[in-house]
Amino acid sequence: MTFLLIAALAVLALIAVKTCLLSFRAQSPSDYAGTGPDFSLKDNLNGEILSEGLIYGPTGKMSNSFVARMIGEWTGNSGTLTEYFTYSNGKQMTRKWYLTMGTGNSFAATAEDIVGEGRGVISGATVKLTYRIVLPEDAGGHTLDVTDWMYLTESGAIMNRSEMRKFGLKVAELVATMRPAQPEKTAHVPGANGHDRTADPRALQ
Repeated sequence: MTFLLIAALAVLALIAVKTCLLSFRAQSPSDYAGTGPDFSLKDNLNGEILSEGLIYGPTGKMSNSFVARMIGEWTGNSGTLTEYFTYSNGKQMTRKWYLTMGTGNSFAATAEDIVGEGRGVISGATVKLTYRIVLPEDAGGHTLDVTDWMYLTESGAIMNRSEMRKFGLKVAELVATMRPAQPEKTAHVPGANGHDRTADPRALQ
């Protein structure tokens, strides 16, 4: 009996070590120092951004998806990122982040549904942001601990991965892409001199 108890404790210890050393949470900003392209909040979270994402439940099964339109605006070292979400279940939600650059590569982030202040660190091509979020009442009203990582790619797209935990247990995960919105192009109907001035510009699909 004693042997079985020791063996069980050893297995639990190994699982705990694996969770701490090999999990998503084990990443550190220093792991990405020197990577590129350099992530700049003022540049990469500025203007209109289009996002698509998937949300996974605690079992790893996808529970929801979304599309979002984001607008970033900056004045000096202070900025806002307004997010307009539409989920696959029909729900719509708006969140407005308030971002403030700090010393070095640090920044602070607040929003209406955030407890206190989120803390962020920029390192190379990445951003790590940790905060506590209060879910809407129709989603349970729980307060979750969130670890949010953003990775800037060479094309200018941002890959976003977030992990949400309650009492240390993972309850949800989010994976999303964020891309700068492309300027709208117009098409003209050929006419006199190759252009019909009476034709209204039409957005290319």
